[in-house]
Amino acid sequence: MTVHRPGSGRPRRDAPRRPDDRRRTFPALAPRSGDESFAASWWGNAWVDALEDTALDPARLARGRAYAGRGQVDAITVTPGRVTAYVHGSRARPYRTDIRLRTLGDDDWERLLDTAAARPDHIAALLDKDVPHALASAADLLPAPGDLIPDCSCPDDGYPCKHAAALCYQTARILDEDPFVLFLMRGRGEQEILAELTRRNATRSAAERAAAEEPGTPGSPPALPTVPARDVLAARTRPPLPPPLPLPPHPGRPPVYPQSPGAPDPLALDLLATEAAARARTTLQTGRDPVAGLTPWQDAVRLAAAHPGSGLTASTRALYTALARATDRTPTDLARAVAAWRQGGLAGLAVLEEEWDPPAGPFDRARPALAAADFPDFRPSHNRLSTPSLQLRLGRDGLWYGYESDPGRDDWWPRGTPDADPVGALAALLGR
Repeated sequence: MTVHRPGSGRPRRDAPRRPDDRRRTFPALAPRSGDESFAASWWGNAWVDALEDTALDPARLARGRAYAGRGQVDAITVTPGRVTAYVHGSRARPYRTDIRLRTLGDDDWERLLDTAAARPDHIAALLDKDVPHALASAADLLPAPGDLIPDCSCPDDGYPCKHAAALCYQTARILDEDPFVLFLMRGRGEQEILAELTRRNATRSAAERAAAEEPGTPGSPPALPTVPARDVLAARTRPPLPPPLPLPPHPGRPPVYPQSPGAPDPLALDLLATEAAARARTTLQTGRDPVAGLTPWQDAVRLAAAHPGSGLTASTRALYTALARATDRTPTDLARAVAAWRQGGLAGLAVLEEEWDPPAGPFDRARPALAAADFPDFRPSHNRLSTPSLQLRLGRDGLWYGYESDPGRDDWWPRGTPDADPVGALAALLGR
């Protein structure tokens, strides 16, 4: 048995291997309908434009688009300067297809990283899987017409062939989900970029602190006043406390949290810090915590309602899934509750979830009022007046809330604006 001593130049068998940050493989994407756009982000569309502006044959582009739409592109591997995949065509054996593009030089990377590190909002945008226009303009990050060079093992000499076009279209979908793939194509991996941005940000912050603390530097804080010890120990009347600091005009922004293996999700940390800042400011302003009386479910609905998109974007889908799982609900339950919260806050959520028997009065007068307005078909049940597709619910706050469902389905969703008048709530529901 041979034993290798430390420092002998041979690696230990049990030494952990670092992941290759400059090689990423994405599984084959699911088919999609031909009517959908292959890119939703502006950088994904720039990639598609570079392909289509270079193509010499629109017919080959159309066939490549159809191949991509039917899911005929296998797993895609991205390395610096190259995108590779096997694409299924008319033959049984798939073709090896490559898309090559130029990687950025060191000067380009210095300029791009300096631009990103100078703006905290640029770093936050990258962590949120977004690419600021100013950052993309700092170097030739996006491909221009002629930058994409296709290569395929098929006998077709088109430029590009339909297999290369299919690979380009599927790559645009990957870029939509993770723009760091674009940086990898240009030469550097995600962890490498984030580590460099963290280093530059720390260096910049240290230099700014040193400049601010240097005596005589413009903008440096004044020297603290001193008090003799005998004056401190002497009997005296304490001065009144200074007035409280003015309330800030808006909650503060949290710091930028870099992504690190094994660390909490930076987006989750950002959400928690933002929520804490907003709650603190409201507590200072009103003297009470606006969230203290909410149940975990009500608080989950409030958090989801604060993020636009109703779970349509990748980040809000992840948020909805996490909140629904934590409260033993489904994402659909959460989406319905968010619609109720946006309709009427905590009172609107209670109207969604609570069925109750109102006392005589406004509820009894609602049906004659609706009939007088040519809506005689509403039938009562507890605090609800319903037709096959429309519903009005009386809340405990005295307001009427509109709901809508497909005929024949008991699947009611909040719609419109609450109103003290049932006719007014119905008009808001119908968009009149």
